[in-house]
Amino acid sequence: MTISDRVRIKDVRVLSDGWTTLKNTTFEYRRANGEWQTQHRETYERDNAAAVLPYNRARRTVILVRQFRLAAFIRGYDDLMIEAAAGVLDDASPEVRIRAEAEEETGYRLHHVHKVFEAFMSPGSVTEKLHFFVAEYEPEMRVSDGGGLAHEGEDIEVLELSIDEALARIADGRIIDAKAIMLLQYAALHMFR
Repeated sequence: MTISDRVRIKDVRVLSDGWTTLKNTTFEYRRANGEWQTQHRETYERDNAAAVLPYNRARRTVILVRQFRLAAFIRGYDDLMIEAAAGVLDDASPEVRIRAEAEEETGYRLHHVHKVFEAFMSPGSVTEKLHFFVAEYEPEMRVSDGGGLAHEGEDIEVLELSIDEALARIADGRIIDAKAIMLLQYAALHMFR
């Protein structure tokens, strides 16, 4: 039996359709004991996205970005968020989109991106799946200042940190973005051993 044999969608209502779509779904779910249970859940329908961690093995450095995030601010985070460069796929392949996003946000033109894993970041309520990449960079690959696109509301600072400094910022709470944490831990295990 597959999971689709245990779920019957009964009703879907759109509650909001702005930057993201918020839906309320009524469904029946067959529990492990065989009983059907009616449940209601709200989901944010978000397109899939990709994130990348540019790294330089010889210099032991990584490129991250820093920007304002309203949701974190509302939750009391009173600083700019240090993150891995990322963006929504917009119907492009993850590899194509993350190269373009990296150049927009960091100013680095990455030649070869390597996919390392995929993950749902908040599967209890958000449909978005992220594709995670690493990519080697050299200083001469910088083609602009980066900073993102002003017409999209982006005002991004580019950070070049040593891997040790980046990991220390996770430990002391200065990096709390899940994308950055996951990619930095991957890099520590696989790229900077």
